[in-house]
Amino acid sequence: MSDARTPFLNFDMTKMFADFRFHPFDVEAIWAAQRRNIEAFTQANQLAVEGAHALVKRQIEMTRQNFEDLSTMVRDMTQPTSTEERIAKHTEYTKKVIDKSLSHGREIAAMATKAGSEASEVLQKRTAEGLDEMRAFACKSTAQ
Repeated sequence: MSDARTPFLNFDMTKMFADFRFHPFDVEAIWAAQRRNIEAFTQANQLAVEGAHALVKRQIEMTRQNFEDLSTMVRDMTQPTSTEERIAKHTEYTKKVIDKSLSHGREIAAMATKAGSEASEVLQKRTAEGLDEMRAFACKSTAQ
């Protein structure tokens, strides 16, 4: 994709630094580390996006089910029954809604926590690796 309009796409920093005779640090190793950092951020972002999509999909399913339950309740409440039966049905429906809401809330919280944890683990692992790499760079430069 060599094009006069996009010269930065063909720009290679490693070539620019390769001509220097004085190398206080390993340029290739640093660029490789930065590529791994970007890959880790990309992977973490992908996990977060997938988690968000799963969360939204599940919330849509829950909302659809809630509307179906509401339709059933309205249909049941419009049937001719005694006041006592209507109060009993309403109480039963209210209890089911509260229980389902708490269950859905716990499920959504667990899904969000899982998605965040997976993305965080990728970044945490890469951070530890990056610190080890920095330590290795420092040891190499002091040994030279």
